[in-house]
Amino acid sequence: MPKNQVKKAVIPAAGFGTRLFPATKVVKKELFPIIDQDGRTKPVIQLIVEEAISAGIEEIGIVVQPEDKRIFTDLFKFPPKAELFEKLSPENQKYSKYIVDLGDRIKILTQKEQEGYGHAVLCGKEWVNNEPFLLMLGDHIYSSATKKSCARQVLEIYEKINQSVVGLTTIPAEILYKAGCVTGVWQEKGSILSLTQVSEKPTVEYARQHLRVEGMAEDEFLCIFGLYALTPKIFELLEENVRNNFRERGEFQLTTCLDKLRAAEGMTGYVVKGKYFDIGMPDAYWQTLIDFRNR
Repeated sequence: MPKNQVKKAVIPAAGFGTRLFPATKVVKKELFPIIDQDGRTKPVIQLIVEEAISAGIEEIGIVVQPEDKRIFTDLFKFPPKAELFEKLSPENQKYSKYIVDLGDRIKILTQKEQEGYGHAVLCGKEWVNNEPFLLMLGDHIYSSATKKSCARQVLEIYEKINQSVVGLTTIPAEILYKAGCVTGVWQEKGSILSLTQVSEKPTVEYARQHLRVEGMAEDEFLCIFGLYALTPKIFELLEENVRNNFRERGEFQLTTCLDKLRAAEGMTGYVVKGKYFDIGMPDAYWQTLIDFRNR
């Protein structure tokens, strides 16, 4: 397999979902329902898996808490119990087979202790097996503005340049506190950026001073879209943080390691032609329910 061909995706789905409590006490946020354009009510994780497959991904590793492994396994590996399966319409019985077919591509991985997003990514190291991989957030779903899916767009850039690629989008200054933010030098204006810094949830003051990007409005910045094509060196950097017990806000984070990866190997930002929908907060989830089907 060419070293710049990405065939695996990792989806961390081991968080508690504190911002959606108490619903997340009984339903994982990755299993919250979303009505798709075809009228089907799908769990969030299925939409993310379908996004990966649309990009040409062949194998998908979902990182979950050990006690949640059975839930995700039941969803993707088995049809409903026979007495329930018989109650489904012929169309839905066929669709149940489709979900199990998705499961053939899925490996359920575990994060024994919830030590942060970076730690969850690190739990995919052995399964990824020193290959480049697509990293997808477990609480983001996507809608492309072109015929190519958002994930496919990111992977095509990676395959051209053989360098880690971070999907980007434009956000206003007032929501910078929610997102990772980048700066760099345009290689293709408005589309492809050679990154010179990756910063986690910067203040507006810091962003105005250090994260400006040529040609963008004064209070607009480029933030992380939630899709990354990464080289396996990211695992080495994450392991170093764990070994040295380097924590941020009490946990092992990803963004610091992304900036180290950028410094070590170079990193490209790509402004995705599309939109992400964040279901990780109540207001965002409510808005997604309205907007996603009508996109």
